Amino acid sequence: MSFRIHGIGTASPEFSISQEHAVQLAGAYGCVTDEQRRQMKALYRLTRVRSRSSVLLDSDSRDGFPAHAFFPPMQHDEDRGPTTAERMARYETDAPPLAARAAAAALADAGWAADTVTHLVTVSCTGFAAPSVDVGLIRRLGLRPTVARTHVGFMGCHGALNGLRVAQGLAETSAEARVLVCAVELCSLHFQYGWHVEWLVSNAIFSDGAAAVVGASAPGASSGDWTLVASGAALLEDSAELMSWRIGNHGFEMALSPRVPGVIERALRPWLDEWLSSQGTAVEQIATWALHPGGPRILEACAQAIGLGRDDYAISREVLGEFGNMSSPTILFILDRLRRRDASRPCVAIGFGPGLAVEAALFR
Repeated sequence: MSFRIHGIGTASPEFSISQEHAVQLAGAYGCVTDEQRRQMKALYRLTRVRSRSSVLLDSDSRDGFPAHAFFPPMQHDEDRGPTTAERMARYETDAPPLAARAAAAALADAGWAADTVTHLVTVSCTGFAAPSVDVGLIRRLGLRPTVARTHVGFMGCHGALNGLRVAQGLAETSAEARVLVCAVELCSLHFQYGWHVEWLVSNAIFSDGAAAVVGASAPGASSGDWTLVASGAALLEDSAELMSWRIGNHGFEMALSPRVPGVIERALRPWLDEWLSSQGTAVEQIATWALHPGGPRILEACAQAIGLGRDDYAISREVLGEFGNMSSPTILFILDRLRRRDASRPCVAIGFGPGLAVEAALFR
């Protein structure tokens, strides 16, 4: 059996900030010289991000600037901002309602009543609490208290693909299983202070969002179900420290080496050829690609490795420009747009995470 997608829903925080305003705001958290401000402006422009949403923005924001931001400006060189405990308090407050909006949209898209869901899979790498998002979804949506819960935690940007693999496994165990997968990330809670190149890149590209999928092994109301038929995974050789996501005293700290795109460009295609061959297909037979936009250079490295033109990953660039990198929900935003635009299949979705790990999913 396979996992048939019956509905997808997405949600982002109500308020957003343009990249133009974001770089002006960011100067108060790490720039001490005019040269640093020039470099930061160039970096933000190179991201190809136009706007990003954050739970830290509110209705008192003016022209994209928060009137009373969660993060106070740097007071001295050693200032690292709010503690991890303070950031996690915001996660516990703000993640469940955002996740619930995405999950409710997915249920509505499928025409499912909440109390028909039998299994709940949650995905997140930007916060921890117990009870957490899964319990919040049960209470907010009216899911059955007996729903079976599974959490996919701290997997990074490809986490939603791991969640879909879990959903497929659950659907294959029972024809009666109805699975809700929900990914939510509040990346903006981990904005880092100081002039540290890897942190500056993360500050410039990450944002907040949530996305959900509902599905089962049985066909949905539409004859055009997108069906997950296979998943693949690999750790790329000699890349363990090129991407990491660690818990510090002042939020979670992302390390992203400039070598990542080069490793992807060299290593992705050989593994992809081998995996697709095991599924009875080949790169040339894939009609549509859903590439996680970890950044413009990572997108370009994927395209170069696979042999794609810019039009082949236009929706990935579109989502990056409109929302930034929301970590795990991002790939579901892309799949949602491909599905709604009746993109051709088979489709392969690809994401990357610490390890350096690659995850892929094949849809028909």
